[in-house]
Amino acid sequence: MTRPSHLLALAFFGALLALPTLALAQDAPSLTLSLAAGQTSPERVSTLLEILFALTVLSLAPSFVLTVTSFTRIIVVFSFLRQAMGVQQVPPTQILASLAIFLTAVIMYPTGKAINDNALQPYMNEEIGFTEALKKAEAPLREFLFKHTREKDLSVFYTITKMERPKDKGEVPTIMLAAGFMISELKTAFTIGFLIYIPFLILDMVISSILLAMGMMMLPPATIAMPFKLLLFVLVDGWGLIVASLVNSFTTT
Repeated sequence: MTRPSHLLALAFFGALLALPTLALAQDAPSLTLSLAAGQTSPERVSTLLEILFALTVLSLAPSFVLTVTSFTRIIVVFSFLRQAMGVQQVPPTQILASLAIFLTAVIMYPTGKAINDNALQPYMNEEIGFTEALKKAEAPLREFLFKHTREKDLSVFYTITKMERPKDKGEVPTIMLAAGFMISELKTAFTIGFLIYIPFLILDMVISSILLAMGMMMLPPATIAMPFKLLLFVLVDGWGLIVASLVNSFTTT
């Protein structure tokens, strides 16, 4: 009998290979999934449910990346950096987002490896069931979220929902933990953004004072300060410092 995991993999690869053909076809065929308890074997129903679950996860993957990984902190800090330097379109948003995705993959690698070793591989080898695999996959992720979530931020949502305070970490629902994690990440990102703004703000003040002393009040200080900001950022190896600081903010806490 074909294993459910094999059917799931074949379905995904078949969908990927069929995309170009379906995009060019004039009369695209329709796909219908039906669950009939009286006409379908339990194994087939289980396989269809797993395929539906996988498709749901894929559709929610962007939101998942934004809410329970390091992506939020990184992209917000990059946005602050671009605003502080006064360059609105450089680097392009696509470049910053791509760099944030790569850094997220590096930072989340230990968590992803734990999920793969403890949940995905045993499930693919039919050593554990689907429900147990989900529980084992959730454990490393919750550990990462707890590590970077402030208790104060988490308590805000308990106040809103008027739920009973948990006695330990095991009683905290994952959805509440993800919400608290998002607030903590935004607060941390804004703190880092403030520190990034300080040297550039000082440079703007110095350039404005020099222009005022020289009587060049009609010359925009931002235009004159931008080359000096870029020069300062390059001389101190700004990208290396910021990337290293962002990675260390996750590995040292």
